[in-house]
Amino acid sequence: MILLNFIKSTRAKTPAIFPHVDQRGNTSGSSFSACCFSLAGLSLFLFSIATAANAEQTVNQQIDQAIHQHLQSLMNKQATEKNWRGMRLVLVNTPLTSTNKLTPCPTKIKVSGGNATKLSREQLTLECSGIKGWPIKVSSDMQVFLPVVISTAIINRGETIQSNQLQTQVTDIAKTQRGFYHRISDITGMGAKRRIRANQILSPDLIDQPQLIKRGDKIKIIANRAGISASMPGEALEKGGGGEVIRVKNLSSGKTIEAKVIEAGVVTSTF
Repeated sequence: MILLNFIKSTRAKTPAIFPHVDQRGNTSGSSFSACCFSLAGLSLFLFSIATAANAEQTVNQQIDQAIHQHLQSLMNKQATEKNWRGMRLVLVNTPLTSTNKLTPCPTKIKVSGGNATKLSREQLTLECSGIKGWPIKVSSDMQVFLPVVISTAIINRGETIQSNQLQTQVTDIAKTQRGFYHRISDITGMGAKRRIRANQILSPDLIDQPQLIKRGDKIKIIANRAGISASMPGEALEKGGGGEVIRVKNLSSGKTIEAKVIEAGVVTSTF
């Protein structure tokens, strides 16, 4: 400003670095105005882009929130029925319908579809009544993280499982196709149906009923007939859990019979 006043007062020639100032010291109004309008247009253009981006982000946020609420509600019912604790949901949503020109929903989005027992990729329908572009289809990959029981050491076949051989580890149960156990107490005292590796997720196909009787155990055989009950010593020829029928030897008669395991060391047979 001081330099411009000096130029105006002395009527000196304008240096080349001020091309829009004439010898009378006046600014070139038309060029300056054009510059201002150009900047204003650029600002408006950038604002339009930002507004569109924000609108799209808002739609995507609405979609994610609606899907999470829907699937969380389904899984909460499952968790209540099975008495699960510490469940956590992670979703990756992929719109199957373009959302680029989708208008944000001014009301609550209605979500349909999904299966709490399937625990995998879900295809959902999202609706917003009366708004152009809705409903849309969205694919959602669901991960359900829950503490599950794993072994801390090798457990051999036929061995009774102890609590100090187990611990829980948070795992995506959607990947446990063979099933799982949520609590250590559900398995403690049960038998290993086959060899279990260390750090292996325990599934129902690995677990046997607790072995109440082992092969070679001395047992009591209770025989019932016509309301008359008698007991005699015996020897187990097979291992067995509660309710299982095993072969036993009657040490009084020397005969081999089949009897049902009713508790530890005790079987029952019918004459």
